[in-house]
Amino acid sequence: MSLLAVDFGGTRTRVALFSSELQLIRRDEMPSQVNDAPDKVVQRIIDLCHSVAHDISDLDAIGIAAPGPLDPQNGIIYHAFTLPGWRQFPIGRLLSNGLKQKPVFLQNDGNLAALAEYHLGSGAGMNPLIYLTISTGIGGGIIIDGKLFSGWNDMAAEPGHQRFVSPDGSIRRLEEMASGTGVARLAQERLLTTKQPSILRESADIDGKSVGEAAQQGDWLALEVVAEAGKWLGLGLLNLIHLFNPEVIVLGGSVTQLGDIILSPARMVIQQHVLHPRFYAPDLIRLTQLGDDVCLYGAAYQAQQQLLQSS
Repeated sequence: MSLLAVDFGGTRTRVALFSSELQLIRRDEMPSQVNDAPDKVVQRIIDLCHSVAHDISDLDAIGIAAPGPLDPQNGIIYHAFTLPGWRQFPIGRLLSNGLKQKPVFLQNDGNLAALAEYHLGSGAGMNPLIYLTISTGIGGGIIIDGKLFSGWNDMAAEPGHQRFVSPDGSIRRLEEMASGTGVARLAQERLLTTKQPSILRESADIDGKSVGEAAQQGDWLALEVVAEAGKWLGLGLLNLIHLFNPEVIVLGGSVTQLGDIILSPARMVIQQHVLHPRFYAPDLIRLTQLGDDVCLYGAAYQAQQQLLQSS
């Protein structure tokens, strides 16, 4: 069995070839450039798949991790805030058409990452397990009693869409406050409303990466912004802790590479506001062991299991 995995995100697209034992053989990645027409984006993904697989004819199936909400049964992305302009898009059918009609299995990226961490990563066997990816947006997945919790019609889970009242009175989603995009937004607002010195004032493009780099260099404004994002992240995690009482929460995504700069404020909020210490399991919050490839492993695992079930 030979499997191809695609991790299609709002910023990067990764493709990897896996063996039947889920050993990663070869991988490559590229910018997603999702502001282009969706058909053009999909064609680039198809081209990258051909480049990584070498011979599509040898493949048994392709697994795709993508932002939601989506319809995994029919391979359709309903819409996603990280994919502007994508609506009811049949990515599964189009990829299959471009890859010699090989079976394609689509699933929410956060769900697949949760499966990967439960079966292959730092949350192996933990129950319940929650995974959050904190990157361009915030996605996630939940494993309960060894099974993916996906709700009554496969729409769960979307932890990045928890709602909070921001200081200006507006209602905002968690990913608007704590993702890479959220960090950039908070920094842009701070730069406009204060005269606080910052190396960010010299940046032509303020994004999550530039704010994170400035924070790591000790820029005070950037540090305050990241700490604020960390507090919002802590509130989001706290809601999940109270709802699911997880044994572990695994965090991944580019924003987590900031380490304690963002995670310490999050942990502090949890410790200050948790209903009871017994909710806070030892070593509750962990970082992914599978790194940037977590969704690739999840997509390959999902494709493998779908094939086994159909055989």
